[in-house]
This record gives sequence, structure tokens and C-alpha cells, in this order.
Amino acid sequence: MSHDAVTRQNGGHPEGQDPFAEYDAYVAAASQQQYQGQGTGHPGYPAQDAYAHPGQGQQPHAAYAPHGTAAPAAPVAPVAPAPVDPEPPAEEPGEDEPEEAKGGRLAAAVTFLLPTVLAFGMIWRGIGDRELWRDEHATWWAATLSFHDLSQLIRSIDVVFTPYYVMMHIWIAVAGDSPTAMRIPGAVAMAASAGLLALLGRRLFTTQVGVTAGLAFAVVPLTTRYGQEIRPYAFAVAAVLLSTLLLARALERPSFKGWIAYTLSVPLIGWSHLASLAVLAAHLAMVLLKRRAGDRIVGWAYFAACGLGVCFVTPMAISGSGQSGQIAWNNPVLQDLIDFPKNLFGSWAVAVPVMALGVIGLFFAGRWALPLALWIVLPPVATYATAAQLHLFLPRYLLFTAPAWVLLASVAVGRLAGPVVGAKTGSGAVARRGLGWVLAAAAVAGLAFQALPGLSETRHNALGEPDFRGAARIILAEQRKGDGIAFSGVMTERRAMAYELRDDTARPRDVLMYRTPQEMGSFGATECPHPRSCLVKAKRLWVVSTTLDGQPFSGMPKATQTAVEKTFRTVRTRKLDSLQLVLLERRKGAAEDSTGDNDDAARRKVHI
Repeated sequence: MSHDAVTRQNGGHPEGQDPFAEYDAYVAAASQQQYQGQGTGHPGYPAQDAYAHPGQGQQPHAAYAPHGTAAPAAPVAPVAPAPVDPEPPAEEPGEDEPEEAKGGRLAAAVTFLLPTVLAFGMIWRGIGDRELWRDEHATWWAATLSFHDLSQLIRSIDVVFTPYYVMMHIWIAVAGDSPTAMRIPGAVAMAASAGLLALLGRRLFTTQVGVTAGLAFAVVPLTTRYGQEIRPYAFAVAAVLLSTLLLARALERPSFKGWIAYTLSVPLIGWSHLASLAVLAAHLAMVLLKRRAGDRIVGWAYFAACGLGVCFVTPMAISGSGQSGQIAWNNPVLQDLIDFPKNLFGSWAVAVPVMALGVIGLFFAGRWALPLALWIVLPPVATYATAAQLHLFLPRYLLFTAPAWVLLASVAVGRLAGPVVGAKTGSGAVARRGLGWVLAAAAVAGLAFQALPGLSETRHNALGEPDFRGAARIILAEQRKGDGIAFSGVMTERRAMAYELRDDTARPRDVLMYRTPQEMGSFGATECPHPRSCLVKAKRLWVVSTTLDGQPFSGMPKATQTAVEKTFRTVRTRKLDSLQLVLLERRKGAAEDSTGDNDDAARRKVHI
């Protein structure tokens, strides 16, 4: 039973005694003295004698002592009320404010919508212009498989992305597989992340801090870059922010529905990306701080909610632990750690001011400093320390830490605004808030200016990615009936060209494909073990090469390279960004038919 409940039932006094009756009698006696002219005082206030010790000239306790109780041994002098400060200081960030003080539901809606609309506008501009890169091609490939073939794929690779692939499978069936259509879900998720960050800042600190954080997050390059990416990273950011917001709400206003909502949000974090579960350390810190403040039940509620939520992710995590070899190439060095801020935010021009202000913001974050510090520091440190085993230290895997940096930077801006005004002008809270909004707007505008070069870069093709779209345009314009296509290099050329030529029913046949990726349960196909017998079916051959040494055929198996050079002659070579497109014609006298290989995988449907 709470202290307040005890006070209501028994007056907070042992054995049910009511000391307030004694107080009422005392007030009546004191008031009577005032009206009889005893004592003098300031006009409009009770006379000093009204607050005087009742023992001065009389013994009132014996007259109005409650029945059945002994009179107190010594009267206790009442404490005069403290003078009221006409202009109380502004609250410290992080102190609880009632919903009405923050503007209610309308203010919450505006707080969410302003950053969301701005972020979506930033992401939407040029959303379909940039070519898909190899990871996005993987999403398209997996999401357009049948559910049977997808189940075969995830047995060997990418099981941790299963929820995302299933969602994209449904989306593509409805909206299509153009770059714009496939990028819309990520754009919505990242735009919503800006709004969720604003709501989180509003709940933990103030509306001004929340709106500043949301608008700032909307203009940083990473928001546009990954909002336009056909991968689950935007969903990971949104899931982390949603879960943290629901936890903050459950801690502030505990309810069964609130904890259920938080429980359901935890699997969303793991289903979007397993590395994002590192934010649960920050959640634990939030709960421990609440428990330290006297709430003993919150710890049990958190562990029940978090434990149940993690149970939904555990089977997928266990299955994915056996597939870590797919990212074994990721072995970061010290330089990768040094470049982490730049790669996270999209440029040094954005990373430096955001992180510098973020460090300052930690000193003003009050009780939320520890959870936010864990949010921004623990994931990169832990993944870098375990990179040799888990290979998870990649900026895009740790994208969910960026909102916490932006929130802390906004705290610094918000707290620097108040003292500056009050110290210089002595004006009231309204003036401080007004200048605070002006400084917040200036900070967001300055950050947007700093972000312009990075934003421009995000709308161009990823650095080093081959121009498969340009190669497809040339092939579509110059292809003939009976043309074949082959690939040289290690940049997933087959999958990329399958996407770029997906709508052309007369596209060149993949003459060297022996077993399809579906049959292999993988992203890659098996090529013909007898290349000369497979090549005889093509009168002309297009070779898409991404080799780094400038030799277009050096990325092929030796037997295939020899067969191509002996059977065909080079007609024309086109050099595109990180790609060579070579057109070859059959040499005179080379065989045009063969009975050595009747298994023509190129004639079978790639997608079912």
C-alpha cells in the first residue's frame, strides 16, 4: 500500500488518530485572535499572531484535544509557508512533465508529423534515380522467389533477414519491383523514425528538444541514404526508436497494455536486424534507474516483457549463428574504427558537430545520461571487440545508434539556449523558450547546410558499384535473336543483370548457367562444366565483366576463358563505371551445334 493510501485511510497517524482535527481547532482559535485585533500584519495577509505559538497566553490543546487521546506534551509551532518565487526556474531536462504541460495529443501529433514529413520529402527526392547495388539486388532476388524457393534459400544463407524478405515479397506482389516501388517501405520506415525520435525526445526531455532532434535527423545524409535502400536497416532504426518510446511510456505510466506493447516491440528489433538488440542494454539501464527511484515492480515487469519478446527472436538467431560465414569477409582494422563516425553519418562535416554536441548533451541529460551513453557507445565498442568472431562491425549494422547521438546533440542545443537568454536579459520563461526555438531552428539549418555535400553523394551510385543499368541499356538497344550472355568477375553480375533485364522477354540467354540459384538454394548459380558445348548455342555473346585488372575474361574459370577466346572474336568493347561490356561474334569455322550437353538451364525459368 502506498504512503498516500495510508494517509487517506488513517491520516498517516498510528491507530487511526486524526491530527487534522487538532489542526482545524487550532486554526479556528488563531483566526478568532486575528479578528479580535490581536497582532498586526501586512494588509492582505493574516496577522502575525495568527501564526503565533498557541501557548502564548493560553493552553488551547486541553480544550480541543480529540476524545480518547492524551493532550500533547508540548505544542508544536506551525511552520510558516515559504515565500513564493514569482518566476520559478525552468525545469531541468528529463524531469517528468504532465501531458497537458507539453500540449496534449495535438502537440504530440505535430511533434511527430513535422520531422516525418520533412524526412520523407528528403528521401523521396530522386528515390528512383540511383541504381540498385549488390545488396539491394539480393533483396530483389530473395523477395521475388516463391515461398518454397525462399525457404530453400534461408536454409543456407540470410535466415536473419527472413521477416524482411517475406514483407518485401508481399509488397512487390502489390506495388511491383521498380526501384521506386521497392524503396517506398524503407522510406516510410526512415521517415517515421524521425517522427519517433521527436516523440522520444519530447517524452524524455521537452517538446523543443524532441522537435529539434527529429528535424535534425531528417536532414542528415544517413537518413536519405538508408531511407532509399532496399534493405532492413531503416526498419531497424524505426523498431529501436518505437521500442524505446514504448518503454519510456511504460515506465512513466505503468499499465498492462503499456507493457504488452513494449513486449511486442522487442521482436521487431531482432527481426529487423539482430545487432540492434544491443539497445536492450540501454533499456535495462532505464529500468534500473526507475527501480532505484523506488519502483520495485518495474524490474519484474521489464524482465518478463523483454524475456518474452526475445523468445520470438531466439530461433532465428540460433539458425543465423551457423551462417556467419557469409559476412566473414568483414574484418575491420583500426582505420575502420577511426572512419566509423564519417561512415555512420555520411560525412565528417555532419559527424563532428553532431558528436561534439552529443558529448556536451550527456552532461545535461540528467538521469537519462547513462541509458543514452550505453546506446551510443556499447554497440560499436562491442561489435568492434568481437569483430573477429561475429563480423558485425559495419556502420549500416549500427545505424540505430545515430538517433541517440542526434538526440543528445539536441539536448545540448536546448540547454544552451535557456541559460544564455536568462543570463543576458533576465527575461521570463516565455522569452527563453522563444529564443530556444530560434536557436534550435538555426542549429537545424546549419546542420542541413553542412549535410549538403553528403546528401548529394547519397543520390549517386554507390562508390565502386558497376553501372549495370548502363550495360542493360546497351544490350536492349543492340541485341539480336540468338544472342547469349556471360559474366566475368566477382560482383554478382548475373544477379544484377537479371534485375536490369527482368522485363525483356527476348533478353540474351544465360548460356553458361548449368544449375539455377533456386536449384542450388543460394544466390549463385552453377556454370556449365563443359563450356564449349554450352557456348555453341550462341551466335553472339555479350560478356559483362567487372574485373579489376582490365582483362575482361580474367574473372572466368580458366576452361571457360579458353573456350570463349577460341570460339568468339571481340567486336566491340564498351567501358562503363567499374564495368566492361564486350560484344563477341562467333569465329568462322567454329561449331554451331553440339549434342554433348542437353541440360540447358538458360531455357528454364529463373523465378517461379
